[in-house]
Amino acid sequence: MYLTRKHLHRRTVLKGLGATLALPLLDAMLPAGRVFAAGSARKMRLVAMEMVHGCAGSTTFGLKKNLWSPASVGRDFDLTATSLASLEPYRDYLTIVSNTDVNNAEAFTPPEIGGDHFRSAAVFLTQAHPHQTQGSDIHAGTSLDQLYAQKFGQETPIPSMQLCIENIDQSGGCFYGYSCAYTDSISWASPTEPLPMVRDPRAVFDQLFGVGATPAARARRRKKDRSILDWVTESVNDLKGRLGPADRARLGAYLDDVREIERRIQKVEALNTSGDARELPTAPIGVPDSYAEHVKLMFDLQAVAFAADVTRVFAFKLSRDVSNRVYPETGVNTGFHIASHHNDREDRILEFEKINRYHVSLLPYFLEKLKNTPDGDSNLLENSLLIYGSPMGNPNVHNHKRCPLLLLGHAGGQLKGQVHVKAADGTPMANAMLSALQKIGYQGDSFGDSTAALELNG
Repeated sequence: MYLTRKHLHRRTVLKGLGATLALPLLDAMLPAGRVFAAGSARKMRLVAMEMVHGCAGSTTFGLKKNLWSPASVGRDFDLTATSLASLEPYRDYLTIVSNTDVNNAEAFTPPEIGGDHFRSAAVFLTQAHPHQTQGSDIHAGTSLDQLYAQKFGQETPIPSMQLCIENIDQSGGCFYGYSCAYTDSISWASPTEPLPMVRDPRAVFDQLFGVGATPAARARRRKKDRSILDWVTESVNDLKGRLGPADRARLGAYLDDVREIERRIQKVEALNTSGDARELPTAPIGVPDSYAEHVKLMFDLQAVAFAADVTRVFAFKLSRDVSNRVYPETGVNTGFHIASHHNDREDRILEFEKINRYHVSLLPYFLEKLKNTPDGDSNLLENSLLIYGSPMGNPNVHNHKRCPLLLLGHAGGQLKGQVHVKAADGTPMANAMLSALQKIGYQGDSFGDSTAALELNG
């Protein structure tokens, strides 16, 4: 089907008082007489997610029972017994990487012993060993997400965004001689520049849809208790008059998604300012008490940001080291950190595995969003690389061996998916991350403590 000659620029936005709304990719944004060419001009999206405290599958018992990665290597694997069982509907997009180590999270000197929780987050996406300090002379490495953003981030209004679920508003020194900067962020623009992470969905929403507007204007809009769409109604109606039926439907679905996210944020804010007791009394008012609700809101914000091409890069910290949050949905009443110290008791390892399984079970929500969002001739999941893992292995002993890692998405066809890659003993996780980076356009031949790129397609 050929397109109309009413061409729109890809960076067309809807503007109103205190609001600037980017648009999804529409047919009208292509040159007249052109259609989407298969595989043309693919824009890769990257989401790097860290989960703390390792996994039950990294224990001796967990390895025997295949609690994290499946028993079979290659494409004919069974996820039933693993923490990844909920990913079965998306196995075509799943690349499991097992048996890799994060050596730079280990203690290098006697004073560093015991400080694993307070340096690990800084290692995950940098694969570099942090300098032990509680002063301003912090030093780690440039993170994977920022290496990608520095090459491709200038093509979008926001080069990258950094999100988190738990509190990160620490300052000064934490414990074992480490600055809280190492615990607070997984994203590093340079070895000395950790990037602040945003916990409040309202702040993320305003950054995505208030680009170019002043904080005062955004505050006035919220105070009037009106939707962002109310401020751009005139622009929306004008644009719809210039679009064909398919584009009008795509625009309508996108605006519905934006409004639904906004409505959910407003509902959380209303509840949190009602005077009722909160489970998280010190959290920003836009943060839901429910872990799952918070994570899903952040996933939705990432999906609409990708659809509108506001940014193509997210770092997402899903918990905080030594967090003792309880997840009622798991049936486990023990706090996360306490549960991770299972003392190698099989019953407690199995309890901890329930928490791992629960965390992974939230990913299909995001995968479905991406798969159902058109992106040129394909969808966002086809053109994305999602990384999920932990820099810790067996948390009971704070080791960094056989750490959990998985990749999701086809990275524009560069990843085949439906494969379990088991690395040779002693393989750095950095090898897998280097290969993943290269799949989305990174041209370097090393990353962190990598020794070679790891083959990810089996």
